[in-house]
Amino acid sequence: MGTVDIKSEFNRQMNQELRNAYLYLSMAAYFDSLSLAGFAHYFKVQAREELEHAMKLYQFMVDRGWEVELGDVPKPKAKWGSVLEAAEDFLRAERENTQRIWRMVDLARQAGDKAAEGFLQWFVSEQVEEERNASELLARVRMVKDNPAGILALDRMLAERK
Repeated sequence: MGTVDIKSEFNRQMNQELRNAYLYLSMAAYFDSLSLAGFAHYFKVQAREELEHAMKLYQFMVDRGWEVELGDVPKPKAKWGSVLEAAEDFLRAERENTQRIWRMVDLARQAGDKAAEGFLQWFVSEQVEEERNASELLARVRMVKDNPAGILALDRMLAERK
């Protein structure tokens, strides 16, 4: 496997980070439509983080002199059947992202691209945090089930995310 494969994977991952930002912004809109401003805030912050991740990938590619190729960002899901379903989708998206990052690390290692491998270690660590956050949110949503008081308490807590 050569550097061309790594360049393609970096571009694909940048696009995936943009897709996730779009998904989380859609989740924010869904929660705003339910008057759950805390949940909406939480996912707006998450969307901004995904944009920052895309920009880290972008800058690394520019720094390496690689061509940046922007792909289509498909329209994300817009409605969920419940708060639980949205929280499950959040965790699923982060777990899928972790697998993509790990594949990129393996590819960089196989290609002997130490710069790419070193750069990706930040993403490996970041995904541990991302999955933990998504898992905690899902666990809390499962705890409160459909209890309105519990959902509103969780909503107030999520409004405090920095």
